[in-house]
Amino acid sequence: MPSKSRQLSRREREIMDIVYARGEASAADVSAALADPPSYSSVRTLLRILEEKGHLKHREDGPRYVFLPTEPRAKASRSALRRVVETFFDGSSAKAVAALLGGEAARVTDEELERIAELVDNARGESR
Repeated sequence: MPSKSRQLSRREREIMDIVYARGEASAADVSAALADPPSYSSVRTLLRILEEKGHLKHREDGPRYVFLPTEPRAKASRSALRRVVETFFDGSSAKAVAALLGGEAARVTDEELERIAELVDNARGESR
């Protein structure tokens, strides 16, 4: 059974982004969507590696394979975000939020702040 690697290379992440954005993609679709793509056989190899790692599955469409993600993007995003918080913020959600909201790079809209406040209120309610 395939095991999910915690780390994806930059190129593997790019490929996953393409597959998620399209919902499914062939090697030709991925190659066409990549900036500065490697050879077609390299794209096929990367898709096979992502499948072996458990991130993708395929179905046959005539002579070609069409690749699909094995889990919804939201679930994969939460898992990746947990790893970032653990790695860069000592597992602290508060430190991660502070980094996102602080500094010059933070351009948070009023709507986003309202949504964040709503999420905080919901989390407070669940913890009681």
